[in-house]
Amino acid sequence: MGVNKASVSDFKYHRPTVDATKTSGITIRPIETVAEMRAVEQLEKEVWGIPDLDVVPVTHLVATKAAGGVLLGAFDRDALAGFVYGFVGLEDGELAHHSHMLAVKPAYRNFNLGYKLKLAQRDAVLAQGIKLITWTFDPLQSLNAHFNFTKLGVISNRYLIDFYGAEASSFLHQSGTDRLWVKWVLTSERVIQRLNAEPPNPEDPAGKLLVEIPGNINAVQEESPERARDWRKRTQAAFTAAIDKGYTVLDFYRETRGDEKFGVYILGYQSNTQPGEVSQSITS
Repeated sequence: MGVNKASVSDFKYHRPTVDATKTSGITIRPIETVAEMRAVEQLEKEVWGIPDLDVVPVTHLVATKAAGGVLLGAFDRDALAGFVYGFVGLEDGELAHHSHMLAVKPAYRNFNLGYKLKLAQRDAVLAQGIKLITWTFDPLQSLNAHFNFTKLGVISNRYLIDFYGAEASSFLHQSGTDRLWVKWVLTSERVIQRLNAEPPNPEDPAGKLLVEIPGNINAVQEESPERARDWRKRTQAAFTAAIDKGYTVLDFYRETRGDEKFGVYILGYQSNTQPGEVSQSITS
């Protein structure tokens, strides 16, 4: 899918009454100094538990920012509470922005900073004349799926196996590094609707495919690493089979059955061409 060609003024969303960049004394602004970038390094290690070797270093942040990358921080006075970082790239031959990292300190996760950082990133990227942001995330992480699809309105038609390699460098990688590559088409009607209002009810799944994930894969991993690996294996097969046949991941919702919580992806197609048949094992 190409980038929406509409101008920025064609679709607008209404900012909240309280400025999205200033809440409870927290300000979102560009990260400028080397000292602030050192704080980014430390936050990477704190949030993801990665070793020094895998930290995106100050030298890389400086160079990327000078070449048009976007590096924004959420500051509680002078203390870095969160950040979002990305760089310019190409998506199907078109200019895009790839959002590589977004992190918020655990103590600040009740401030909705992840969402506010994404809104600020969107504004910065649109100001560059770019209308598409891409990023990756672990499709087994239910909270991230809800954030990406339900709140922001992304879509995905790429599933990447062992994107960061098979060896875990973070406690978050214990069940593998498979990723969905998502597209956030910044001026599309779909995205504007999600930013303007409460997420709509899930689409009627008739004629579509569903892929189910556990409500909390981290808890599953702690209880039974083998069961977590099984979830990875089954969902990997489901996503790759569907995407190979032309399906796109369009939405996500959460449900409870008995005492268990689950997440459910909705896959469909965006063209007039009917996708090929997919085995019924697509639903985990």
